[in-house]
Amino acid sequence: MDHVPLFSRSWTALRTAVAGLADEDFARPSGCAGWLVRDLVCHLVIDAQDVLITLATPVDGEPTRDAVTYWEVADTPPSGDDPLDALTVRLAAAYQDPKLLTFHLDDVGSAAGRAALLADPAGRVGTRDEVLTVADYLSAYVMEWTLHHLDLIAYLPDQEEPPVEGLARSREMLERIAGHPFPASFRDLDALLVGTGRRAPTAAERYELGDLAGRLPLHLG
Repeated sequence: MDHVPLFSRSWTALRTAVAGLADEDFARPSGCAGWLVRDLVCHLVIDAQDVLITLATPVDGEPTRDAVTYWEVADTPPSGDDPLDALTVRLAAAYQDPKLLTFHLDDVGSAAGRAALLADPAGRVGTRDEVLTVADYLSAYVMEWTLHHLDLIAYLPDQEEPPVEGLARSREMLERIAGHPFPASFRDLDALLVGTGRRAPTAAERYELGDLAGRLPLHLG
C-alpha cells in the first residue's frame, strides 16, 4: 500500500513550497476564493492539527467512508463567508510576520507527518462523525494536499507543481467522484483544475468533456 509514501510526498512538497515563499508572497491572492496566500497557509496549520487529532482518535466501529466517499460535493463553491473561513482569515492576520506562520506550519506539519508514518494503516479513526481506516484517511488527504498546493501556486507561476504521483492519484479519485473519466488528452493537473472549478475549461476542452462538462465543476468539501 502506498498511502503513506504518497501522503508524505504530497505533504512534504506542499510544506517545502510554503517554506520557499518570499514575505511579499503571503499577501498575494491564492486559488481559494476570498483567501490570500497567508490565509491558505493558516488553513494548512489547521489541517495539520486535524490530522493529528484524527490519528489520535481511534474508534472500534466499521468504516462508513473510504478515501473517495470521504469527499462531499457541494452545490456551490466556497465563498469565503463561512464562519470558519472568516475565522481563518482573522487568525492569519494575527500572525503579522509570515515567518511566524511558516514556523507554526513546519512545527505542527512535521508532527502530522510523523504521526502518519507511525499510524497503523488498518486502524480505524473517527472524523466528521464518520469512520475511516487510517489508510483511506491518509489517501483522502493526498487530494487535500494536492489541491491546496495548486491553490498556493495559482498566482505564483515560478513555484514547483505538486508531485506527479499526487496529481495522478487525485485525478483518479476525482474521476471516481465524478463517475466518469476525464479525456485522456487532459493532463492530470488540468483535469483537477477544470474538474474542481479552479479554472474554466476552454472551448476545445468543453467539447472533449462531452456530457461530463454538464456535471462540472465538483465543489469538494
